[in-house]
Amino acid sequence: MASHSRLSLSLIFPFLLLLLLLSVATQGKHLSFSNRREATLSDLQLAFRRNQLTSRQLVEFYIREIHRLNPILKGVLELNPDALAQADRADRERRRAGRPLPKLHGIPILVKDNISTKDKMNTTAGSYALLGSVVPRDAGVVSKLRKAGAIILGKATLSEWSSYRGHNIPSGWSARGGQGKNPYTMGDPCGSSSGSAISVAANLVTVSLGTETDGSILCPSDSNSVVGIKPTVGLTSRDGVVPITPRQDTVGPICRTVSDAAYVLEAIAGEDIRDKATIEASKYVPKGGYAQFLRINGLRGKRVGIVRLFYEFGNNTFLQKTFEQHLKTLRQRGAALVDNLVIDNINELFTSSSEGIALSIEFKLSLNSYLKNLVASPVRTLADVIAFNKKHAKLEKLDEYNQDFMVEAQKTTGMGKIENEALSNMTRLSENGFEKLMKVNKLDAVAIPGVDFSPGVDFRHVLAIGGYPGIVVPAGYDKDEPFGICFGGLRGSEPKLIEIAYSFEQATKVRRPPPRLQKLKA
Repeated sequence: MASHSRLSLSLIFPFLLLLLLLSVATQGKHLSFSNRREATLSDLQLAFRRNQLTSRQLVEFYIREIHRLNPILKGVLELNPDALAQADRADRERRRAGRPLPKLHGIPILVKDNISTKDKMNTTAGSYALLGSVVPRDAGVVSKLRKAGAIILGKATLSEWSSYRGHNIPSGWSARGGQGKNPYTMGDPCGSSSGSAISVAANLVTVSLGTETDGSILCPSDSNSVVGIKPTVGLTSRDGVVPITPRQDTVGPICRTVSDAAYVLEAIAGEDIRDKATIEASKYVPKGGYAQFLRINGLRGKRVGIVRLFYEFGNNTFLQKTFEQHLKTLRQRGAALVDNLVIDNINELFTSSSEGIALSIEFKLSLNSYLKNLVASPVRTLADVIAFNKKHAKLEKLDEYNQDFMVEAQKTTGMGKIENEALSNMTRLSENGFEKLMKVNKLDAVAIPGVDFSPGVDFRHVLAIGGYPGIVVPAGYDKDEPFGICFGGLRGSEPKLIEIAYSFEQATKVRRPPPRLQKLKA
């Protein structure tokens, strides 16, 4: 009997050893280096739980990728010197935890450089004028990210001053960050949250935060083949964000998947006593969060409006066929398409000067207030910023006249009759235009190709002046150039938009990583 046992063990032991060796050899297979480049939050959390990956390893991976690609793409402005220490803390917390941790726990995140972080990093909106300034505290959304256990990996580049320096400033350019590049085309990344989109698209990070006043999340997401959510104004806090206007500014996620964007929105949405708009908008935050709306059948029963004015592609038959196929997909997934709709006042909306008038006065008031509240700063007023830009024009390789938006804003003297009329006009344009379209036709969303395919007819502008939400999802590639589809709705309609966008994404699965990244060399 003993001899038989020894014989069995002698046969079994090599087999067990082989299994052990195979286990060691395949450890991390579920999240290999190639998979890590397109990993979702769920992929990363699964790898954490299986001890196939640590937050430190993930941060180190992204730092290596940033060092390799950022000299070309210029999507990252500054790395957090404490990122590895934060990763080590996350790893310790995970080992000690006897419960599930938040979805963002231990996940590196880049935030746009107009979002304040009270740490060793700068917050400059891409300008040398704010280099060395000291913020009083973390921005409201950063506080929420830290509470969720996220690692603040660094600051993403942007169009300087969120594209409100001057109209001749190239999209994606800032004095501090240089010219950001779309990783698919090596061309225009669109702005102003350009670096946030570039970095996610190029797998320099899994998720990021951007901000939007008029198109600055939706446009770079569209151009860089990523998912961007422009939330209802007030749904996320703007406290600690270098402002343009509290009437339109909003902070939202830029990710590679709708699910990741929903998880990030869930973490940053909600009331902040330092931003009064969030108190009113908190009524829109659903109990149980946004992840519950990641439903593969989310298109079923939805009424989706199609405004044909936005589907004018000229002679591009490829785009025409692609979007007709996407509309067919929406129908096949159970959506009721309400076609051939018209926004009654669309021509007036796009010829109105009201937004420009309002932004000019609001920018001066908002920026002066932000600068005044800094603990320390080289500049304390918009006038100081303009003077700085003139003095350092050679340093920034720009002439002093490339700040016409700022100069015009400085000329304003406060809210008067003209400014109040502009605000009233935008309210009227929104209520009698997009809002009327949605309500009369009982729509859950409007589906638009990209955000600005038709010259002079820009859907992001419609959403911007009314404070409405929108989601961009990758929809295809015209040769190497990505384009998306945008779903927009009324204030507080994020749950429906997430259902629609997720269902569309799962039906199409269009996104692919930039094909040339592995060959790029700085």
